[in-house]
Amino acid sequence: MTEQPVVSIIMPSYNAEQYIAESIQSVIAQTFPGWELVITDDRSTDNTPAIAQSFMDQDPRIRFQVAETHSGIAGTRNQCIARARGRYIAFLDNDDLWVPEKLEKQLRFMKEHDYSFCYSAYELMKEDGTPKGKIIKTAGVIDYNKYLRNTIIGSGTIMLDREKTGPLVMPDNATSDDMALWCRILKKGHKAYPINEVLMKYRVRSNSASANKWKAAQDVWRVYRKQEQLSVFKSLTCFVGYAFNAVVKRLF
Repeated sequence: MTEQPVVSIIMPSYNAEQYIAESIQSVIAQTFPGWELVITDDRSTDNTPAIAQSFMDQDPRIRFQVAETHSGIAGTRNQCIARARGRYIAFLDNDDLWVPEKLEKQLRFMKEHDYSFCYSAYELMKEDGTPKGKIIKTAGVIDYNKYLRNTIIGSGTIMLDREKTGPLVMPDNATSDDMALWCRILKKGHKAYPINEVLMKYRVRSNSASANKWKAAQDVWRVYRKQEQLSVFKSLTCFVGYAFNAVVKRLF
């Protein structure tokens, strides 16, 4: 029986045979050892499950399973969360990377200040893993109203203390399921506190769901109107802020 983990890392996987080994290695390389990596594969049709299984066979902190049915990224993440044993929750997609000190620095930061939610800056990289020369900086302390206008928080950069946030369930909202969860947490009065240091590297892939900007914008609008039930006027106001900050994020 492995020791109770402090941090549970949520990793949904799907057809990522080119990248998942490197993502898992970036977890194994963490300077803080008290983690578990919970992977649920969403019925991949390539060699992803075999790769993840091989890592589980080598490291008892890695827990892998294949979902019974294909359920999409929100459903797969929720299956991971349901199996998670740690007090702290972090997310890492199957093609992104962490710097080695990611967990250590965030845990220290959260414990020193008694925070429930923190996030960091991150770097963009190309599909082949080479840097794009672009760093997405943090935007200061983010509360609910600020987040509605600036969805800058990268899911792979966050850490949550679920003893403070309460149960975590990610709504199924296509490319904006993480945004929908952050809204739920922040709406309770929590704030996201920044570490303005690159702790994650985000892989920009041409065929990813998030690469479809029109679809992503539609999903953001759906969060405003259906989940948050904002008026049309407030939704438009928030959407203008979202669009402006999205452009600024990429240009500067």
